Formats: sequence, structure tokens, C-alpha cells
Amino acid sequence: MHDIRVIRDDPAAFDAALSRRGLAPLSPEILALDAERRARINAAETAQAEQNRASKEVGAAKARGDEAAFEELRTLVAAKKAEVAAMQAEAEALDAELRDLLMTIPNLPLESVPEGADENDNLEIRRWGEPRALDFTPVEHFEIAGVRPGMDFATAAKLSGARFVMLTGAVARIHRALAQFMLDLHVDRHGLTEVWAPVLVLPAMMEGTGQLPKFGEDSYQTREGWWLIPTAEVTLTNTVHGDLVEHATLPRRMVAHSQCFRSEAGSAGRDTTGMLRQHQFEKVEMVSITDAESGLAEHEAMTRRAEAVLEALGLPYRTIVLCTGDMGFGARITHDLEVWLPGQNRYREISSVSYCGDFQARRMNARYRPAGGGRPEFVHTLNGSGLAVGRTLIAVLENGQQADGSVELPAVLKPYLGGASRLTAGGELS
Repeated sequence: MHDIRVIRDDPAAFDAALSRRGLAPLSPEILALDAERRARINAAETAQAEQNRASKEVGAAKARGDEAAFEELRTLVAAKKAEVAAMQAEAEALDAELRDLLMTIPNLPLESVPEGADENDNLEIRRWGEPRALDFTPVEHFEIAGVRPGMDFATAAKLSGARFVMLTGAVARIHRALAQFMLDLHVDRHGLTEVWAPVLVLPAMMEGTGQLPKFGEDSYQTREGWWLIPTAEVTLTNTVHGDLVEHATLPRRMVAHSQCFRSEAGSAGRDTTGMLRQHQFEKVEMVSITDAESGLAEHEAMTRRAEAVLEALGLPYRTIVLCTGDMGFGARITHDLEVWLPGQNRYREISSVSYCGDFQARRMNARYRPAGGGRPEFVHTLNGSGLAVGRTLIAVLENGQQADGSVELPAVLKPYLGGASRLTAGGELS
């Protein structure tokens, strides 16, 4: 959420930043609403002061036995009390209206973010690994002979409908091994704190990270009012919701492996085959809570942590900076990692690493006490996939596929697979 004081101080800069996202100016509407709200507050305070003065005079009139003045002043006090209540109600309604408006406005991009309309304007900043030269025509993950016995879309559709998959046998074990490997890498090498957290959260938690109120259709809500998380970013970031933390406890670097749920609203016709885009999937998510000075350095470090997973698995990838038109709602800057998928003959997103500044913290009212004293400041938040487990499975299977339908698996997974290094054409580990 945005700081209304910043908008008041420089509305032109605010609108200029929004225009980089392709949005029309909003400061006139915001400031008009803010001015009306402040006028109601001032009027209520003035009426309250008049009520207080009249209340004192009521007592004085009673003490001197002036019944006429007493009754007149008592009537005035009652009228002022009603006037104050009405003005306070109007101010509260305007305050809620202003907050609702600010909650729907995306974060402002950093100046360094390239300007553009969509994914075609994103900027590649580095690339790692070379796609393997193949002497056969590669296929997509679900077409590999050794994968077919363990990747069942028909049974999943019978159970749950479209955009679900059932993994069994060796493929399910590889999927589990990938999640375990990622967690161990982030905990043991990168020093992140592992967290196991709920996947059902209160609406305020979804508001805190920006999924509500604007993007409710992208997630699922239960009859009891809980929301199913679209990513563990929601739970991990909201661990400081409403808190005032000590500076010495920052940065807080966390990682969680969780189920994630997305309605995929608006994705009709996109990635309808295979398990690239699912309603239920797993991710290993990284979140950092830090101070205002450390945010950008932490963003680079988090990006490197995600890249390290791909490098350990030997998967070619490229790192891009999303342009202003392709960036997510809560981000100030985002790095996407795109992994090479030979079955599609293209790079596809496998991780997004975003720096949000104090945007989410204002929504959560999450602050820290500066080490040198002074007024509390809002924390800065970051999140990134480290990685999406299902998409990593796809990349491992497609990049390791062999002409005979078997799959050579990354060496780092051997300890998690009982020493196996290969998925046979018949769907067994060996």
C-alpha cells in the first residue's frame, strides 16, 4: 500500500511512476478523497471542542441555579454530540474508501526497471549453461516413455477435473526428492530457516501480501472464510504482520515447502497439456524480511540462491528483469529465472524473485525499531521461488531424456533416490 504523505508531497512523481506501468494518473482522485476526509476530521475535532466547552458551561449554570441556561446548554451539548458522531462516521467512511482505493494500486517500479508493455520487453541480464545437443527429436515431459507410467492426467481429471495430475512410483519419488534437495540446499548452504506453515490463512493475511482485494478470483476461499495460499509467500511474509520487531533480528530469511493453490483465472487455453500450469502444485518458497537499506542487496542474493538450485541440477537457464508492464502487483523489481525445456524448444519461467520495498509492510503494519533509536520504520520484504517443484521436475525430465525413452537424472539427487541415477524407459529407477 502507498504512503498518502508521499502522494501529497509529489503527486506528479507518483503519477509518472504509475504511467510506467501503463496506468492513468490517480493522484487527483486520491488527493480529492484525502482532502475531503481531512476536512471531516477537522470539522469533527472543532465540533468536539465546542461540545467540551458547552459541557463545562452546563455544570457552571447548574451550580449557579440558572435553569434556563442549564436547559439551553444541555440541548446544545446533545446537538454537538450528535454532530460529532455524524462527522466522525463520515470521516471513517472516507478513510475506508481511501484505504480501499490505495489497496488496489500496484507498487511503483524502481527507476532501473526497463519500461515495456509485456513479456516481449523483458531484459535478459545473464545466461548459464548450454542446452544439450541432441541427436533425436526431444519430446515434452509427459510424452517421455519412462515418464508415462508415473504421470497420470486421466485419473486426476476423474478425481478433480482439468489442470490436475497424479504422480506415482518413480516419478512421484523424483518429485519428492527435488523438494527435499531444494530445502537442504537452502538450509545447509544458504543459511535459511526452514518453516512448516499452514496453507489456510485469514483474509487479512492475503490482503497483507497483495492477493486481496484485487486478485481474489485467482485463489480459492473455503466456506469458513479461510483462503488457500497461492504460495508460501503469504504465510512467511505475514509472520511479522502487525509486529514491531527489533532491528537486531533482521534480516529474517525463511524457506518453506508447501502445497499451493491457484484458480489460474484468465489462463484458459494456455499450457493445457502436461503439468506446467496446475491448480494444485508444490513450491519451495524463500522470503526475506529486512530493513530499508538492505533490500536491493538482498534481492540480488535471493536471485543467486534460486540460480544455485538450477546450477546444481545442471539445468540451463537465463535470468531476466521483468519490464514495468509484466511485473507483478506488489513488486518494485522482479528477476525471473527461465529454464530451458527442450520439449518446447524454449525457456520457461521457473522462479520469480521480487523486491517489494515497504509496500507489503504498510498493508501488514509490520515495522522495526532502528538500531540507533528513532521512530519505527516499515520493514522491507522480498520473496522468490526456490524453486517451483513441478516445473523443476519437468525441466529435469526433459533435459535428461534419452533417445530410448529413459531419463538421466542429476547426480545431486542420487542420495535422495537410494543411489539411483536413471529413470528407465519402463518407468523404474535404476
